[in-house]
Amino acid sequence: MRDPVPVDRNLALELVRVTEAAALAASRWIGRGDKNAADGAAVDAMRKAFDTIDIEGTVVIGEGEMDEAPMLYIGEKIGNGGPKVDIAVDPLEGTNICATGGPNSIATLAVAEHGGFLHAPDIYMNKIAVGPGLPAGVVDLDASPAENLRELARAKKSDINDLVVCILGRDRHKEIIRACREVGARIMLIPDGDVSGLIAVSQPEAGVDLYLGSGGAPEGVLAAAALRCIGGQMQGRLLYEDETQIARAREMGITDPNKKFSVEEMAKGDVMFAATGVTGGPLLKGVRRGAASAYTHSIIMRSKTGTVRYIEAHHNYALKPAAFVG
Repeated sequence: MRDPVPVDRNLALELVRVTEAAALAASRWIGRGDKNAADGAAVDAMRKAFDTIDIEGTVVIGEGEMDEAPMLYIGEKIGNGGPKVDIAVDPLEGTNICATGGPNSIATLAVAEHGGFLHAPDIYMNKIAVGPGLPAGVVDLDASPAENLRELARAKKSDINDLVVCILGRDRHKEIIRACREVGARIMLIPDGDVSGLIAVSQPEAGVDLYLGSGGAPEGVLAAAALRCIGGQMQGRLLYEDETQIARAREMGITDPNKKFSVEEMAKGDVMFAATGVTGGPLLKGVRRGAASAYTHSIIMRSKTGTVRYIEAHHNYALKPAAFVG
């Protein structure tokens, strides 16, 4: 049997072109109140861009099952041939944010060697994350918010009231919010976009120390890919509404439905993560459009090297192929 073709580091720039294409397409819908149109534009542009990439890719985190999504569905084969890789995508993370013109919507994807991603069903996942440079196991999904904040403050040699916790603003998080405030921590509530929220713990300029709460499991895998590249810590556990969801998880290879996954178990091996800002936020600037050009701001990371690159690009529509014009 032939050894698998390794993931080439030159793939990084190609992946950025894919997220740029999705971000440019979605940017035409910023603030126009139609999240479905924005998402559809991003999906279509990302799928077309993948056709130019020299990979043999399989979508393992995508837009849903084959009968739910016309493209970028789970199991779809994409790419132009090359190394065999698994792909996780969210062509427009924060559809509501984009539709209302709010901050921090992004186009994002991750690539791993075949078998590298947790095949997470489209259900909720309970999540906790911190950035790099901290002792292993400093926080734990099974500990209370107060216990985690005390341990994190001790590791950072700070007071709890110096810490900022990022949480999705949902009714289901009222008790978490109350518990954090009770011990003196500050809260950053975000309306949507927990991939960006999770990654924020790794970005000093974002001012976030801890991420807590539940959100989409596929988004959790994407965030885990980014944190693998940076050295952050994350744990996740799937949350089920009924036996049907448990059965679906088992079909996708999850033998223990109550398992607490580490960041390495959600995204293992050689992993790359790419994202392009649609609307601006702490992580990335948003798309800036002109009459015949646009500017994008992207990030690309790789776990094998720990390298993080930011890329600012000027797109001249007169010179770009039609598939890439948003």
